[in-house]
Amino acid sequence: MVRIKQSLINERTARVLIQKYGSPLYVYRRRIVEKRYRNLLKAIRYPRTKIYYACKANANKEILQLLKRLGASIECVSRGEVERAMSVGFPRNRISYTCSYIPREELAWVKKKVGSVHLDSLQQLQWWGEINPGSNVSLRVNRGFGAGATRHIITGGPESKFGIYYTDLRKAQQIAERFNLKIIGLEQHIGSSILEPQTFIRAMSLLLKSAEGFPDLQFMDFGGGFGIPYRPNAKPLDIQALGKKMGKVFRDFCKKYGRELELRIEPGRYIVAEAGTLLTTAVDRKQTPGHTFVGVDSGFSHLVRPAFYGSYHHIFNLSNPNGRKETVNVVGNLCESSDVFAKNRSIPKARFGDILLFADAGAYGYSMASDYNLRPKPKEIVLQ
Repeated sequence: MVRIKQSLINERTARVLIQKYGSPLYVYRRRIVEKRYRNLLKAIRYPRTKIYYACKANANKEILQLLKRLGASIECVSRGEVERAMSVGFPRNRISYTCSYIPREELAWVKKKVGSVHLDSLQQLQWWGEINPGSNVSLRVNRGFGAGATRHIITGGPESKFGIYYTDLRKAQQIAERFNLKIIGLEQHIGSSILEPQTFIRAMSLLLKSAEGFPDLQFMDFGGGFGIPYRPNAKPLDIQALGKKMGKVFRDFCKKYGRELELRIEPGRYIVAEAGTLLTTAVDRKQTPGHTFVGVDSGFSHLVRPAFYGSYHHIFNLSNPNGRKETVNVVGNLCESSDVFAKNRSIPKARFGDILLFADAGAYGYSMASDYNLRPKPKEIVLQ
């Protein structure tokens, strides 16, 4: 069954916003962010559940302030993200940091600013012990299993650079013992844009198996990866079924473990992707024997996912929604052959000046943008 995607805003609103703020332009909806957050929290039927929003997906200050008001905590992966979280008022105990190949100096800085730090390697654990003997630690674990919409976004398994491989966990415990460290948390992240509940449950079960060998745990963090249906024919993640199953699996584990632990997750895309769009303007058309090209006033420096991952974003022609369909390549304004948003895509005919809306651009859109070719980044606008 093909779902009918809906445009986040109409042509009249889009044109008013472009006249005021310029094109291209990122537009976000607060109400959708709030709805996704509340739905996810309600779905997981376990009382001690905490959502650590993965701000790498979208670090817009207004969105972070909204999530803070809703009660979310925040997960960061860089010093810059920690500083952004602090700038909007997240307290230390609601900030976590997931390390990945960082220098010792950054690790020492993070220790002073963040409540939970998930160490990613045996070397980081060694440094932590030298800097903070007798303290509490959390470990990011690679359980040898990964999943994701493409190979580019799989973050677990033997090919992944992330986490302490589970066969090295005994070595991690020996380092912890040497520095009198207490391992109070285990964290994992297997990949991104996952739509099958059973994939999460399998990953969860593997991490819980490792947890049996750690007697001092206070929380388990099962990461993110909660996907959204970018394509019209994609089946949405059944978040209710997943949440119910996660709650049961974790309650059963805690009963066996002997006490109730905190359950943490780190969603990013699920909360913000569908809340954002990129507005662009059609500025040129070109014909070759092989293709019709529609050029817009943006490029992969603003929305890199199609070029980088081969990702799909639904395209609405807001100015000519009922126009005759044509098959075109929608391309950007960068001096790169790979600057292509869509190949052989059927859309209503795009005329000069038509506003084209790229859907589901609220996650890993602006946050991955650059000023390549010295073209400035778009502005961001947050609407109710």
